[in-house]
Amino acid sequence: MTLQTGNLPASGPALVAHAAGDLRIDQVPLPQPAPDEAVVEVAFGGICGSDLHYWLHGAAGESILKAPLVLGHEISGTVVRAAADGSGPAVGRAVAVHPATPGPGAARYPADRPNLSPGCTYLGSAARYPHTDGAFSRYVTLPVRMLRPLPAGMDLRTAALIEPASVAWHAVNRAGDVRGKSALVIGSGPIGALAVAVLKRAGAARITAVDLHPKPLEIAKAVGANEVINAADTEAIAAVEADVVIESSGNHHGLASAINGAVRGGTVVMVGLLPTGMQPVPISLAIARELDLRGSFRFNDEIDQVIAALADGSLHIEPVITHQFPLADAVHAFDVAKDSTASGKVLLSFSDGDVQ
Repeated sequence: MTLQTGNLPASGPALVAHAAGDLRIDQVPLPQPAPDEAVVEVAFGGICGSDLHYWLHGAAGESILKAPLVLGHEISGTVVRAAADGSGPAVGRAVAVHPATPGPGAARYPADRPNLSPGCTYLGSAARYPHTDGAFSRYVTLPVRMLRPLPAGMDLRTAALIEPASVAWHAVNRAGDVRGKSALVIGSGPIGALAVAVLKRAGAARITAVDLHPKPLEIAKAVGANEVINAADTEAIAAVEADVVIESSGNHHGLASAINGAVRGGTVVMVGLLPTGMQPVPISLAIARELDLRGSFRFNDEIDQVIAALADGSLHIEPVITHQFPLADAVHAFDVAKDSTASGKVLLSFSDGDVQ
């Protein structure tokens, strides 16, 4: 069912994490839009690592569930009610979503890097209380500043990858100009595979992908890796001597491999989010080799570059999607998504079948 303009339902089905191991499809009220907000009918949503953590552990890092939370921030959909103030996309326009709302706080940050603002909120996040509900809903009310109109004919299924591809694009940007350089990607899950695709588009001369499992390495090759290495083969990783390394495994073993696999004077971009606290990694080696270690967190306006690259066909990311399930099968979808040996990006479809 697609909404008619001006005819909004009082509520709709949404995927809600109540606690660790407690994932439900609830009827959630649809907020009446403010003048600068639109209503989007969600087509697809990609399951992110943070969504899995809320389901499995009741927390994602330091963000702890204190109340039921609508999950999801990787979505594509269609505007079914435009903003009353005339801003933003019109009814019928396909859109992707930039899920961040930058905000100031006590800590300083560069004004041109709003992703680092201490008061930033993100759709589907328990970092603050009250929590910021996400967009794994049949219908969602969003401010038009979050909406990015998509070119006519763009596949909404592929468009569900725009948010994580923007994370990967930001990470590659943090490395600087990669044209003609050798690149190493540690961890070939969805973000790592998307980094491979972005590196290829950016002109990296040779891309090597690393993972413990064959399926992620297969996906990495499909999106542009020239060579793949099993993560257990530390000698082969060290022999790569890459100019640029993207660390996307999110564990200290991966960061150690990234440092070992970088050439002297090389750059290591850390996009995988390691656990809080001290990490046992060979920092002395990074010092002796004069490596540049750079953090990478979310993204800013790279989402617009991703959309343009998908539109002109220069960014090839479709193989990252391995599974699709209707919202009614969300718990099974999360089970599949947590198994990195057998899946890449797992999508929920919000239009397949009715969920009452």
